[in-house]
Amino acid sequence: MSLKALVEHPAGGYKKIFETCKELAEPIEAQVTGQVPQWLTGSLLRVGPGMFEVGDQAFHHLFDGQALIHKFDLKNGKVTYYRKFVRTDAYVRAMTENRVVITEFGTTAYPDPCKNIFSRFFTYFQGIEVTDNCLVNIYPIGEDFYACTETNYITKINPETLETLTKVDLCNYLSVNGVTAHPHIEKDGTVYNIGNCFGKNMTLAYNVVKIPPIQKGVHFFIFTLSFGITENYFVFVETPVKINLLKFLSAWAIRGTNYMDCFESNETMGTWFHLASKNPGEYKDYKFRTSAFNLFHHINCYEDQDFIVVDLCTWKGFDFVYNYLYLANLRNNWEEVKKSAIMAPQPEVRRYVLPLTVDKAKGKNLVSLTYTTAIAVLRSDGTIWLEPEVLFSGPRQAFEFPQINYNRFNGKDYMYAYGLGLNHFIPDRICKLNVKTKEIWVWQEPDSYPSEPLFVQTPGRLEEDDGVLLSIVVSPGAAQRPGYLLILNARDLTEIARAEVEVTFPVTFHGIYKT
Repeated sequence: MSLKALVEHPAGGYKKIFETCKELAEPIEAQVTGQVPQWLTGSLLRVGPGMFEVGDQAFHHLFDGQALIHKFDLKNGKVTYYRKFVRTDAYVRAMTENRVVITEFGTTAYPDPCKNIFSRFFTYFQGIEVTDNCLVNIYPIGEDFYACTETNYITKINPETLETLTKVDLCNYLSVNGVTAHPHIEKDGTVYNIGNCFGKNMTLAYNVVKIPPIQKGVHFFIFTLSFGITENYFVFVETPVKINLLKFLSAWAIRGTNYMDCFESNETMGTWFHLASKNPGEYKDYKFRTSAFNLFHHINCYEDQDFIVVDLCTWKGFDFVYNYLYLANLRNNWEEVKKSAIMAPQPEVRRYVLPLTVDKAKGKNLVSLTYTTAIAVLRSDGTIWLEPEVLFSGPRQAFEFPQINYNRFNGKDYMYAYGLGLNHFIPDRICKLNVKTKEIWVWQEPDSYPSEPLFVQTPGRLEEDDGVLLSIVVSPGAAQRPGYLLILNARDLTEIARAEVEVTFPVTFHGIYKT
């Protein structure tokens, strides 16, 4: 099936994944169809928004809802499901006061209307608290597991009981104001991440953070956001979407402002690629530039000869994609959803190639790799202009939330990527992409809305795609069991098994498979 095939959703079943749900008092047993592989013994943990309103106040943006952790346990061919809200300060205080208390990404918190006018006046000028609503991802540090967003707070959880254990303020340990929700984890357990901080003359600077397996201290150096990792390098992409520091700082002094209000897009800067070496950690003064795009997820990066190959899920242009992810847009009727998506930046999977050795001959293609059409050209101003090879492009059909065989192929030459297919921003398919041949495989069922697929390798097997994909799916039209864990053969996306439960799930963003 082609990823470019147009599928319609006139019934609007996708609205179900943007609805509030209740946590469960205890795990419930799933009804399994097919056969769960006996070797698949572990837990799938996923996180996303689970509460989209508090009292009579609604959250406005996709990244505002209160964090809910989902867990599927697999053992001896049986499956159970459990979920629990993370007891962040944002959640606990919202539940206590029955209103939005801490400003979220696109929703502003206001002073308690029950306070007298003088109390509200002073509360107004105390500033906005940074949210600890950790709804984006879950990752391990050593033997511990943390839920996170992209502020300075991460929350330690118990992966067995889903109990909230400890709130950690990274500002107490690192020179950062926040970190990304997409760290890289190496085979020895070393964790690399990116944090932002204020640099000279109130500019926004970035630090690479290294957390060793046995933490004796944290090392960092200044750099930029959104990164990939190879054997010897960090790859950073600087998009035209910026934080206006004046607005950002004033948001903490003046009420009525949220995070989305602080973003601006620079129409003229384009997009820049930056390199830093791992050992020693230092900036490489190459000036790679290309046309403007948005970027939220790298697929993979690797070194080949004297080049770095960078595969990305891009959104063309300088307009900020998050402007189109307000819940009012996503919950709209299908025809209106399509109209909004037509106005948004268009998605494209791209391959860029960065030369590590620069020939001084201007105007010459510096890329000599025979398997790609990507181009790099030295310009008279000293910049190296990049043109990509397009690996996939379909009108308003995105290949997003990419996954690979991470344990074996992260930072290495690879063949397969797996992703969530977004149809006008609505997730309605699971995809596999051969990045060498551009062949596409698709799993899709009517009125079914899956999550990011996680790859799990078959034990003892060497082939890159010998394993399974795990995704949680909402099928609102199902009479009895509208939600299920889907297990696909990663080779051809044929179904191996599904484990159905009598509840539905709201949208999830990222997660982890824990053995």
